[in-house]
Amino acid sequence: MPGADRYTVVVRNLVLMASIGVRRVERERLQRVRVSVELTATPEASHPREDRRRVINYEKIVNAIRQIARSGHIDLCEGFAERIAAVCFDDPRVAYLRVSVEKIDIYPDAEAVGAILERTRPA
Repeated sequence: MPGADRYTVVVRNLVLMASIGVRRVERERLQRVRVSVELTATPEASHPREDRRRVINYEKIVNAIRQIARSGHIDLCEGFAERIAAVCFDDPRVAYLRVSVEKIDIYPDAEAVGAILERTRPA
């Protein structure tokens, strides 16, 4: 979309506790997970101006991410990201998204490990 008007909402580096991972130790305790989301609006919704009814509501997205984290064990960062994507696409104004889910405390010599998912609204 080079040159096109764009409107993007971000949730950057939301850190929460989640039961995530395939190893036994990961199933036995919660761990810190960092989530970032970028939601790009459809062309029709790319000019929200000051009208709250026209904006993509990041509060709803944050609450949904927290609910997913509390909903029970998730094996993979990819699965967590897919669940977030599904919730984001519930808003018809979202045309494209990028979701990053990272486990922060896995390796002492790495800031984080995880997955990035990019999706375009299904036709």
